[in-house]
Amino acid sequence: MHSEMDILNKMTREFIMNEGQVNGPDIHSYIQSLAEILQGIKPKSIKEARRLGVARQQIKEVRKMARRLDERINTLEEQVNLLEEYKEDK
Repeated sequence: MHSEMDILNKMTREFIMNEGQVNGPDIHSYIQSLAEILQGIKPKSIKEARRLGVARQQIKEVRKMARRLDERINTLEEQVNLLEEYKEDK
């Protein structure tokens, strides 16, 4: 009976951790789409060209930040898994 409770607890934790995940497009898809839209815009003035340049640079920064967040999430998920395994062993 004790192991059934552990299984139930593990299933509950997995459900809660995966609850916010959406099967639709992820952040990287949105960033890629925005980058493609910006590439397709042809500036009509120097002012517009500068603004597009700034927007492209900001998209690059957002892409870097999203990558770092993904890495951090993966690290935290691994730590949670290790803690759960450690807890189960006790």
